[in-house]
Amino acid sequence: MLNVKARSGIAQAAALVTGLTALSAVLGFLRDVVIAGVFGAGAQLDAFLVAQGLMNLVLAMIAGAMAKATVPVLAAQNSAAQNSTEGDSNKAAHTLSVVLTVTLLVLGLGSLIMALVASSVVTVLAPGFKGAQAELAASLTRIVLIATVLISGTNLLAAAAEAHRRFFWSAMQGVPFNLIMIVAAVVFGPRYGVYALAVGFVVGSGARLLCQLVPIHALRLRLRASWDLKDPGFRSIAKLIPPLLVGSALGNANTMVDRAVGSMVGEGTISARSYAWRIISLGQTLLVASLLTALYPAFGAAAGSRDLQEMRRLVGRGLSTVATVLMPVWGFLMVCSVPLVALVFEHGSFTPSDTQHTATAILWYAPALLALGWREMVVRASYALGDSRRPVTVFIMAMTINVVGDFTLGLTFGIAGIAASTSLSVFFAAVANTVLLGRRHDAVDLRSLPLMVGRTGAAAAVGTAAGAGVYWLLDPHLGTGLVNEILLLVPVGLTLVAVFIGVLYALRAPERRLLGEAIDVVVARRRR
Repeated sequence: MLNVKARSGIAQAAALVTGLTALSAVLGFLRDVVIAGVFGAGAQLDAFLVAQGLMNLVLAMIAGAMAKATVPVLAAQNSAAQNSTEGDSNKAAHTLSVVLTVTLLVLGLGSLIMALVASSVVTVLAPGFKGAQAELAASLTRIVLIATVLISGTNLLAAAAEAHRRFFWSAMQGVPFNLIMIVAAVVFGPRYGVYALAVGFVVGSGARLLCQLVPIHALRLRLRASWDLKDPGFRSIAKLIPPLLVGSALGNANTMVDRAVGSMVGEGTISARSYAWRIISLGQTLLVASLLTALYPAFGAAAGSRDLQEMRRLVGRGLSTVATVLMPVWGFLMVCSVPLVALVFEHGSFTPSDTQHTATAILWYAPALLALGWREMVVRASYALGDSRRPVTVFIMAMTINVVGDFTLGLTFGIAGIAASTSLSVFFAAVANTVLLGRRHDAVDLRSLPLMVGRTGAAAAVGTAAGAGVYWLLDPHLGTGLVNEILLLVPVGLTLVAVFIGVLYALRAPERRLLGEAIDVVVARRRR
């Protein structure tokens, strides 16, 4: 079992990553607000998002899978080196060198091929694009593909730093990227259009890579090109790659299908869906991604020592935190989708019609918020236990649900149907992966989960009803505009959260202690 010092280290790492990720997320929102003001939700931005999506598809083939597989293997190597009197601290550096060499070469060649056939690929990914919009998407694709190698290198170096429990620069990398994108949109966007965003994306990706060189230098990891495919560490990573590769690609394939159907539904649908998903993912970015960054090495350590009791504790605590924080956020988004979108995005070229379109997507994406964080938690635990095959099987089934939903609900109900299909698929993946993790590995207590979800769900439902009541009372008396939107959102949010916490205390739910324990950690750290 992890000792008190190790647990405190996880909590401190989570706090650090949460703070830095929050800063990056705020800048990311500001970036999207600026882009919305300059470009609105129209054909040009749709073309840029499709081009960016093709680059992400290339990354999903290798980089995402490599990065996920690298963390637990390097963490195990570091742990073995620290616990052995004959440990070789250069093993992790050599393994990382091999992974970087193989990944960058394969992705570089893949990006070149994609650039050569960009026009044909855009026709497949966005069948609704015609004429100038299709040509624009192909041109933008050739630019953003340059970032493929940069981002893959960033992900692998960040994974190496996280395996050494160095989280600062991996969490910090979004700050320079978002600042560069904001400058590209504001300064160069009016003159060069969405080409400014494409070039800014490449430059920002380079800045992210430079950030990761700092911890690598501090760790004194000597990285050299190497084709030592027989390296034990690389072989361990390679064993995880095929199923992870499929799973990562499937996740991006869902986005590709969403955008393909969106291109056939109507102009601006892809952009509005992207803005909506940006708001939905804020909770996941601020909490779940931060918590996972700190927990993933701990998952690997618990799995490596075969301490299933500690694994169950870590997973249970993570799921409880996810439910306690994201359920009230889900309720708030369902009540306040329209004023929230208006407050965040309705400036410049972003019209009231764009607001309604985006708010509709948020309303149907909102149920996926909890499921998204939950799924990531249990899937990472499965990866740490060396089981990637079952999560990939679930991904395939979930993707099928999403694709069928897109071509039925999406083509019938437009953006609402596309969003609902995504929510259904993510919910299925969350439930199925949790059941598999509990039954196949006994790494989660399946008997206690319904009670925990029931308590937090009941508290969130009562809080959401109270917030909706406040919205119903205030909305008729407030007009539009920044001040009025804030005067509406703040009372609704405070009421919802206050009632939610009050119900948890009334039920004497264990989840009420999460906030108190987090405060205790901060106070104890200050005293030390």
